[in-house]
Amino acid sequence: MKKIDYKLLIISIGISSGLVMFVLGLSTGLTGRDATNLPAAIEQISPGQGERVLRQSQVIVDFVEGYTATLTIDGIELPTTRLDEIVATGKQITPGAQITLPPTAIFDAGNYIISYLPQPGAPIAELVQGQHTGSVRFWLIKDGEGSSRTYSWTFFTD
Repeated sequence: MKKIDYKLLIISIGISSGLVMFVLGLSTGLTGRDATNLPAAIEQISPGQGERVLRQSQVIVDFVEGYTATLTIDGIELPTTRLDEIVATGKQITPGAQITLPPTAIFDAGNYIISYLPQPGAPIAELVQGQHTGSVRFWLIKDGEGSSRTYSWTFFTD
Protein backbone atom coordinates (compact mmCIF):
# COMPACT_ATOMS: atom_id res chain seq x y z
CA MET A 1 0.00 0.00 0.00
CA LYS A 2 1.31 3.40 -1.05
CA LYS A 3 1.74 6.08 1.61
CA ILE A 4 -0.39 9.27 1.23
CA ASP A 5 1.61 12.40 0.56
CA TYR A 6 -0.22 14.98 2.69
CA LYS A 7 1.61 17.88 1.07
CA LEU A 8 0.24 16.94 -2.38
CA LEU A 9 -3.21 16.27 -0.90
CA ILE A 10 -3.37 19.77 0.63
CA ILE A 11 -2.17 21.38 -2.61
CA SER A 12 -4.76 19.43 -4.62
CA ILE A 13 -7.56 20.44 -2.24
CA GLY A 14 -6.43 24.09 -2.44
CA ILE A 15 -6.38 24.09 -6.25
CA SER A 16 -9.76 22.34 -6.42
CA SER A 17 -11.44 24.77 -4.03
CA GLY A 18 -9.91 27.72 -5.90
CA LEU A 19 -11.37 26.47 -9.17
CA VAL A 20 -14.79 25.93 -7.56
CA MET A 21 -14.76 29.50 -6.13
CA PHE A 22 -13.71 30.89 -9.53
CA VAL A 23 -16.59 29.13 -11.33
CA LEU A 24 -19.09 30.23 -8.66
CA GLY A 25 -17.85 33.81 -8.93
CA LEU A 26 -18.31 33.83 -12.69
CA SER A 27 -21.81 32.41 -12.50
CA THR A 28 -23.11 34.69 -9.72
CA GLY A 29 -21.19 37.94 -10.37
CA LEU A 30 -23.11 40.96 -11.63
CA THR A 31 -21.48 42.94 -14.38
CA GLY A 32 -22.53 45.35 -17.08
CA ARG A 33 -26.22 46.23 -17.28
CA ASP A 34 -27.21 43.80 -14.48
CA ALA A 35 -24.95 45.62 -12.02
CA THR A 36 -26.46 49.05 -12.75
CA ASN A 37 -30.03 48.17 -11.71
CA LEU A 38 -31.43 50.55 -14.35
CA PRO A 39 -35.03 50.24 -15.52
CA ALA A 40 -35.41 48.59 -18.93
CA ALA A 41 -36.34 51.97 -20.48
CA ILE A 42 -32.97 53.53 -19.54
CA GLU A 43 -29.89 52.42 -21.45
CA GLN A 44 -27.34 54.48 -19.54
CA ILE A 45 -26.87 57.34 -17.08
CA SER A 46 -23.90 59.62 -16.60
CA PRO A 47 -22.68 60.19 -13.98
CA GLY A 48 -23.59 56.71 -12.83
CA GLN A 49 -24.82 55.64 -9.41
CA GLY A 50 -22.22 56.62 -6.78
CA GLU A 51 -19.72 58.05 -9.30
CA ARG A 52 -17.51 61.05 -8.54
CA VAL A 53 -17.39 63.78 -11.19
CA LEU A 54 -16.25 67.37 -11.67
CA ARG A 55 -18.54 70.31 -10.80
CA GLN A 56 -19.10 71.25 -14.45
CA SER A 57 -19.95 67.69 -15.55
CA GLN A 58 -22.95 67.11 -17.79
CA VAL A 59 -25.78 64.90 -16.50
CA ILE A 60 -27.07 62.56 -19.22
CA VAL A 61 -29.84 59.95 -19.30
CA ASP A 62 -30.04 57.81 -22.44
CA PHE A 63 -33.35 56.02 -23.11
CA VAL A 64 -34.37 53.22 -25.40
CA GLU A 65 -36.40 54.29 -28.42
CA GLY A 66 -39.81 55.83 -27.82
CA TYR A 67 -39.35 57.56 -24.45
CA THR A 68 -39.31 61.18 -23.35
CA ALA A 69 -38.51 62.62 -19.93
CA THR A 70 -38.00 65.47 -17.50
CA LEU A 71 -34.89 65.80 -15.34
CA THR A 72 -34.61 66.88 -11.70
CA ILE A 73 -31.33 67.50 -9.89
CA ASP A 74 -31.26 68.04 -6.12
CA GLY A 75 -35.01 68.62 -6.04
CA ILE A 76 -34.96 71.27 -8.80
CA GLU A 77 -37.05 70.22 -11.80
CA LEU A 78 -35.22 71.64 -14.78
CA PRO A 79 -37.15 73.23 -17.62
CA THR A 80 -36.75 71.10 -20.74
CA THR A 81 -36.10 72.28 -24.28
CA ARG A 82 -36.54 69.85 -27.16
CA LEU A 83 -33.61 69.96 -29.56
CA ASP A 84 -35.88 69.38 -32.56
CA GLU A 85 -37.85 72.54 -31.64
CA ILE A 86 -34.66 74.63 -31.65
CA VAL A 87 -33.62 73.27 -35.02
CA ALA A 88 -37.15 73.61 -36.48
CA THR A 89 -37.39 77.38 -36.03
CA GLY A 90 -37.92 77.79 -39.77
CA LYS A 91 -34.56 79.31 -40.53
CA GLN A 92 -32.06 77.26 -42.47
CA ILE A 93 -29.07 76.06 -40.45
CA THR A 94 -25.95 75.51 -42.50
CA PRO A 95 -24.00 72.28 -41.96
CA GLY A 96 -21.43 72.70 -39.21
CA ALA A 97 -23.03 75.89 -37.89
CA GLN A 98 -23.09 76.44 -34.15
CA ILE A 99 -26.48 76.86 -32.47
CA THR A 100 -26.96 78.43 -29.06
CA LEU A 101 -28.65 76.12 -26.59
CA PRO A 102 -30.70 77.61 -23.76
CA PRO A 103 -29.52 76.94 -20.17
CA THR A 104 -32.12 74.20 -19.65
CA ALA A 105 -32.25 70.43 -19.81
CA ILE A 106 -32.08 69.47 -23.49
CA PHE A 107 -34.10 66.54 -24.84
CA ASP A 108 -32.73 65.11 -28.09
CA ALA A 109 -35.79 63.42 -29.61
CA GLY A 110 -33.69 61.82 -32.36
CA ASN A 111 -31.54 59.92 -29.87
CA TYR A 112 -33.93 59.80 -26.87
CA ILE A 113 -31.40 61.50 -24.58
CA ILE A 114 -32.04 64.14 -21.94
CA SER A 115 -29.02 66.07 -20.70
CA TYR A 116 -28.15 69.03 -18.54
CA LEU A 117 -24.96 71.07 -18.44
CA PRO A 118 -24.56 73.34 -15.39
CA GLN A 119 -23.72 76.87 -16.56
CA PRO A 120 -24.12 80.50 -15.49
CA GLY A 121 -27.72 81.68 -15.89
CA ALA A 122 -29.10 78.13 -15.58
CA PRO A 123 -31.26 76.87 -12.70
CA ILE A 124 -28.13 75.08 -11.41
CA ALA A 125 -25.01 77.06 -12.30
CA GLU A 126 -22.61 74.40 -11.00
CA LEU A 127 -22.73 71.17 -9.06
CA VAL A 128 -21.33 72.16 -5.67
CA GLN A 129 -19.01 69.76 -3.90
CA GLY A 130 -20.76 66.84 -2.23
CA GLN A 131 -23.63 64.45 -2.84
CA HIS A 132 -26.28 65.08 -5.50
CA THR A 133 -29.51 63.31 -6.37
CA GLY A 134 -30.57 62.97 -9.98
CA SER A 135 -34.12 61.97 -10.80
CA VAL A 136 -35.71 61.37 -14.15
CA ARG A 137 -39.44 61.09 -14.80
CA PHE A 138 -39.96 59.22 -18.05
CA TRP A 139 -42.78 57.79 -20.17
CA LEU A 140 -43.41 56.21 -23.52
CA ILE A 141 -44.35 58.99 -25.92
CA LYS A 142 -47.28 56.98 -27.34
CA ASP A 143 -48.72 56.35 -23.84
CA GLY A 144 -48.49 59.95 -22.65
CA GLU A 145 -47.22 61.63 -19.49
CA GLY A 146 -49.95 60.00 -17.37
CA SER A 147 -48.03 56.71 -17.55
CA SER A 148 -44.77 58.20 -16.25
CA ARG A 149 -42.35 56.43 -13.92
CA THR A 150 -39.43 57.81 -11.95
CA TYR A 151 -35.85 56.66 -11.46
CA SER A 152 -33.46 58.34 -8.98
CA TRP A 153 -29.77 57.93 -8.27
CA THR A 154 -26.99 59.69 -6.37
CA PHE A 155 -23.58 60.91 -7.49
CA PHE A 156 -20.84 63.04 -5.99
CA THR A 157 -18.77 66.04 -7.09
CA ASP A 158 -15.27 66.86 -5.93
